[in-house]
Amino acid sequence: MTITTTTHLNFRGDARQALEFYRSVFGGELTTARYADLGMPADAPGADGVVFGLLESPSGFRVMAYDIPGATGGTPAAAAAGSTRRESGLTITDRPFFLSVRGETLAEVERYWTALAEGATVIEPLAASPWSPGFGMLVDAFGVTWILDVAAADR
Repeated sequence: MTITTTTHLNFRGDARQALEFYRSVFGGELTTARYADLGMPADAPGADGVVFGLLESPSGFRVMAYDIPGATGGTPAAAAAGSTRRESGLTITDRPFFLSVRGETLAEVERYWTALAEGATVIEPLAASPWSPGFGMLVDAFGVTWILDVAAADR
């Protein structure tokens, strides 16, 4: 038996922009359906919103997203649930989850980091750590907290 776990992100009217941004970072194929495509009257508020969005890249990145019905105005980082910060060498957060992306090389992770950092709040810059040749944490422009790191070599 095989299962696949896919993170599903919820947005306030900007799911399409977020998915397109993530596609610019990770590549891949984007599939979306609007509420209007599934029967909502085209002139109803929110009909153009994403009811189903899936981004899959050949490298294995996979994320789903949709627009919360009735929620509009975009999803700025400040509006996302909770907060994350570094304090006295610790990560302090009340967010329910982070997205973690692990690459095999520092060069690969740096490419993703540079792209995700556009418009983001950096919590911890991408740098070598005791457990990884490269580790960093940021909250992107859509309010999603990301951890990026490089897989440590076998010891």
